[in-house]
Formats: sequence, C-alpha cells, structure tokens
Amino acid sequence: MPAHRRRHRSGTTSCSHSPKRLSALGILLAAFSLLLALPAHAADIPARGTAHLGMGVVAHDGQGGTPATGDATQTEGVDVSSHQGNVAWATLWGSGVKWAYAKATEGTYYTNPYFAQQYNGSYNVGMIRGAYHFATPDTTTGATQANYFVDHGGGWSKDGRTLPGVLDVEWNPYGASCYGKTQSAMVSWISSFLTQYKARTGRDAVIYTATSWWTECTGNYAGFASANPLWVARYATAVGTLPAGWTYYTMWQYTSSGPTVGDHNKFNGALDRVVALANG
Repeated sequence: MPAHRRRHRSGTTSCSHSPKRLSALGILLAAFSLLLALPAHAADIPARGTAHLGMGVVAHDGQGGTPATGDATQTEGVDVSSHQGNVAWATLWGSGVKWAYAKATEGTYYTNPYFAQQYNGSYNVGMIRGAYHFATPDTTTGATQANYFVDHGGGWSKDGRTLPGVLDVEWNPYGASCYGKTQSAMVSWISSFLTQYKARTGRDAVIYTATSWWTECTGNYAGFASANPLWVARYATAVGTLPAGWTYYTMWQYTSSGPTVGDHNKFNGALDRVVALANG
C-alpha cells in the first residue's frame, strides 16, 4: 500500500477538509438554510380535494359571534363535505334544519366520497338539497369545471326539492389567495363557469363567496348580481357589507361551529322561498 494511504488510515494525515467533504457539507448547509427560509405555514398546506365552503373565513375575516335564533323570516340550513362523513340527517331535521348543500366536486380531480349519503340522505329526511363545487381557477377553465360538476352530481331537476348548483369561489387553500389571476382574469373565469353551468342545466348557479375575497380578487365586480343568487360567508352577528351589485343575500353562512355539523346557514326568507329557489 502506498505510504500516503497508510498515513491516512493511521490518522497522521487528516482529510476532513478534503474538497469532496467540503462540497457535501456546503450542500447540507444550503438545504438547511432553504428549509429555514420557507414560510412557517408551508407545512400546513392541505391535500388537494380537502377544501370546503368557508375554509378561509376565520383566518381572513375572523369570527365574531352568531346571529340571534328564532327569526321566522330566516330558514336554517347546513353545508357539508367529506369532513363530516356520514351525516346524522334525522338529528339535523329534528333541530329545525330544512335545507342542505353537499360538496360534490373540486377542480376536475376530486369527487366527494360521501356525496351520495349526504345528498340523498338530506333529501330522504325531507330537506331541500343541492350540490356545490369548490373552484380552483388555477387548474382548468371555468367551463371545464362546470362540466365536471354537472357530470358528478351538480345537475338540477325541477322536483321542488333540488336547489341550483353553487360555485364556491374563495381563498385558495393551496397557494396564492387569488389563484395567481388578475382581477379581470378571475371575473372571466367565473363567467365561463356560470355560462356553461346554465347551458347544461338551465339554471343560474348560486355564487358563494366572502366580501373581502370578492373585493380583493375580482375588484368587487358587480356584474353577476342581476342573475346569480348570493351566498355570503361572514361569521358574525350581522352579515355586514355585501359584494358589489347585490342589495340582499339569498343565503348567509354565519358559523363554522354549529351543532351536529359545523357549517350553519340562514336562508333569507321563510321555507316557501327556499322552495321557490328550488323550482326556479
């Protein structure tokens, strides 16, 4: 064995500062620095498909109490997704809940595995029910997502018990709040969805959103108010300022911590108005 290798093994010659070791050490330090530089919330990004109505409301708008109960001109409703699993519909019906929306789809990559139990179960206890779609404007076009929604539970039938589909457009739980779109591009995306949904079903879809998101991401666009009912999210004792164009709300999601299932809502009218919306 050459003398220099014998010296290396015996420890008389150190190679701890060899170029290869320095290079490896540099890579490890750079990787560690990059990890420290990542946003603290990066690890909290949820899995695709897990989004639901009002997912970002508390974080962005806060939660400031709930409205008074027992208003005869308001009709109680709930919204559910896979987070609720199999829902105790009889319990909700017994507590006065008369209408429900179930998440059907998200983007063009997800269908709710509990949709049948939720959509049919609410109907079977006597509720007026509907389906909603969680929009991901950064993945595919609005028209493409409208077709996916209709093809996977978001259709409509005039049976007096089926509400029009809902476009849930709100904070992006997977990245930038406005999905990387300009305000005008977001309005165009929403319009594409709404136009295709009506072409497929004959109904104008309901728009679910929060005023703060709508203002930030559409520039507080007022052009949908004349045709599309508003379902507004605001977890407080009062609904607050509505998005531009709408002078009243049709539905109000007022809490994410209600009984039996968290998301509870008020329909702005008595039960006969819920039926009227179902009938178109």
